[in-house]
Amino acid sequence: MTHLIYPTTNFKAIEQVTVERGEGCYVWDNHGNKYLEGLAGLWCTALGYGNQEVIATATEQMSKLTFSHMFGGKTHQVAIDLADKLAEMIPMADSVISFGNSGSDANDTHIKLLRYYHEAIGKPERRKIISRERSYHGVTVAAASLTGLPVTQNHFDLPVDALGILRTDHPHYYRGKQGEETEDEFVDRIVGNLEAMIVAEGPETIAAFIAEPITGASGVIVPPAGYYQKVQAVLNRYDIMFWADEVITGFGRTGSDFGCNTMGIESPDMMTFAKQLSSAYMPISASAIRRDMYDAMIDQTANAGAFGHGYTYSGHPVACAVALKVLEIYQRDQIFEKAAKTGAYLQQRLASFADHPLVGEVRGSGLLGALELVANKETGEAFVGGAVGGYAQKMAQDNGLLIRAVAGSSLGICPPLIITEQQIDEMVGKLSKALDATLEHCTKQGLLT
Repeated sequence: MTHLIYPTTNFKAIEQVTVERGEGCYVWDNHGNKYLEGLAGLWCTALGYGNQEVIATATEQMSKLTFSHMFGGKTHQVAIDLADKLAEMIPMADSVISFGNSGSDANDTHIKLLRYYHEAIGKPERRKIISRERSYHGVTVAAASLTGLPVTQNHFDLPVDALGILRTDHPHYYRGKQGEETEDEFVDRIVGNLEAMIVAEGPETIAAFIAEPITGASGVIVPPAGYYQKVQAVLNRYDIMFWADEVITGFGRTGSDFGCNTMGIESPDMMTFAKQLSSAYMPISASAIRRDMYDAMIDQTANAGAFGHGYTYSGHPVACAVALKVLEIYQRDQIFEKAAKTGAYLQQRLASFADHPLVGEVRGSGLLGALELVANKETGEAFVGGAVGGYAQKMAQDNGLLIRAVAGSSLGICPPLIITEQQIDEMVGKLSKALDATLEHCTKQGLLT
């Protein structure tokens, strides 16, 4: 046993895989076994492994300026350049950017920005935040309180109520529909529930609604058509902000540049980024807000003093240089456009699993997808617990494919944006073998109903 505590791991059921090196869309373990990376690390390695241009940029920046903090107005050019570039790219009319280290801390930053802003405009009572069941927004104390997954909340006594976190329906039609409800009827019902909650709580007490355009850790849920348009209509009616968590969906992942554009979300008020912002070559995150919000905060600090939030590594010069280079590569090499084409091919290949006896639903968009495994294909009955999903993940690994079981028995699929159609075929072949092995296991164990 090592001295290492593994994150998001069942401590009693550890099977160690020591990843030793990576190149392109593949990684190798310390025994020389080769794996196709089917989850882009952890939804993040958009440019794959070993991109020499990014590595050279990091090396050059380390030689020039290893570190500089940004407290008290101190800054450096590469952070300014990255903020300018990001503001130019994202689907907000005019934004300002705060940098952090992870999606979790970026969402923490947003909570404080919301509080500070509403105090600045004389509405401190607007402090509640509406999140959704089965959402994922991080694992720090505040971000985990936003998250709607039990695994991130059980045993931690999180301050959900103290932070004013409210929960509304998750937009998963396959699991959430009632009876013979159509998708339109499902959307109308859950959006109606959202509005009823707002009215009951008091619109004047609610600051924002947070959502991943397409979810990741909760099973890659793509909401039905029209969902976000109806949600935004309700939010606009009550002057509630739309906060888009694009930690997974940002930067070409969903078939367009950002998940908001894929899903028809118009002009979010706040956005969160991490992961593919730097293709995971360095830890960095970003919290974007409307410029007019920042302008109000400037007036607030004149009276109240400094905005007391930030991190030692906010705007770390090496991380900023890496992210800036990654964004340059995305645009120069038309990575998003190419990923849209390979993403369409991936969705076509995944659709072939719809007839597999274990698969209840195939879902996804672009280079992001999931297969939900079920105990009864006809009724959609779910497996109890996550053992079957974990078994399928292990079978994929044994066949040289790294994917992740999420939300019980769904298999998340999220390859690097640079994956080729030939590599997608390889991935689908390995996944097919894993599903067949899992079906045999479930049959022998009497797990099918």
